[in-house]
Amino acid sequence: MAERVAHGRSWVAAVVRWSRPLAGVALGVLTAATEALFLLTAGLAVVAVAPVPAARRRLGAAALRHARRIAEWERRRLAIVASEPPPPPVRANGPRVLGYLAARLLPAALGLLTGGLLVVGVVLAGIVVRSFVAGAMTAADLLLQAFIGAALLLLNLQATVSVATLDRWLARGLLESTSREALRLRISELTVSRAGVLAAVDAERQRIERDLHDGLQQHLVALGMLLGRARRSRDPVRARELLVQAHEDTQRAIDELRDVAWRVYPSALEHTTLDEVLTMVAQRSAIPVRISYDVPVRPARPIETVLYFVACEAITNSTKHAGATLITIDIETRDAGIEMRVRDDGIGGADPHGSGLQGLARRVTALDGRFDLHSPPGGPTTIRVDVPCA
Repeated sequence: MAERVAHGRSWVAAVVRWSRPLAGVALGVLTAATEALFLLTAGLAVVAVAPVPAARRRLGAAALRHARRIAEWERRRLAIVASEPPPPPVRANGPRVLGYLAARLLPAALGLLTGGLLVVGVVLAGIVVRSFVAGAMTAADLLLQAFIGAALLLLNLQATVSVATLDRWLARGLLESTSREALRLRISELTVSRAGVLAAVDAERQRIERDLHDGLQQHLVALGMLLGRARRSRDPVRARELLVQAHEDTQRAIDELRDVAWRVYPSALEHTTLDEVLTMVAQRSAIPVRISYDVPVRPARPIETVLYFVACEAITNSTKHAGATLITIDIETRDAGIEMRVRDDGIGGADPHGSGLQGLARRVTALDGRFDLHSPPGGPTTIRVDVPCA
């Protein structure tokens, strides 16, 4: 019984293994037709606006942006067919992306040919079976036709696998960087990231200085004046009231100093996890915050710190500007990293070029992460952060 089950599973595995290239090639033929229409439309549009340089540049930039998205979709399709992890974003330049979309017409044409031959083979097999059932073909002729059909089917399947291999080869050759180019891009990214981190640190220092000068310093000055009035007062009741007020101001100054210290570095992460720290932040928020944390293994301290700052900045922005009624924070393990999504139901329209969000993006980029903001007018606003753990 166990041998039969194992034999059945092996057949299922073989069918799945052969059906994946077939499905991938069939889907690739359909997407190639769409890509050919895109290239034709974009080319005609660029030629039409060629006499207007500004319009030509804008249209060309839009065409390259959409071409890059199509190329990324194709790479995801190939990764799914090959049972591989999701590929990184496409970093090839515009001409190589357009060249890839044009080169894909070759495997699409070959895939259409192999698919057509497979359909013809299925039709002929049906005709052979029908002839045998009608008595117009002997058993020997049926076996001969079945042998020939099986051989042609194997050749067709091998051709389909070759077309899928060609499709993957084109994607790797045109969309992935060579070792020298990858090294050059990496150096450029590190240079930009280092400059961004320095700018983020300077901006954070200026922000802390403003918080200390405009907030805490003013409270301490007011506290000193209250204590001076209490010391000079000759009325014991009035002096007591002033001391009570000074005590309350002292508590507020301590709370503000604690908030400033947390913006410098969340020291609570030294003895507790990120979800517990964010829960404490949520308790102090004026808007309800719902937190979902699904990370079995605690990430490194720099990753937790970056996620903490992103979540706090998002909560602050939602409270001050978005008019939101609920904030949700989802943190989970995704592939080889950590993904965090912060979403509010506010009015949207967040400026991705603001100093606060730019500083967060630089922090994430410094860890080879990805920072995405989606905030259409009318909302909702969603911040997505992907940080690798390796």
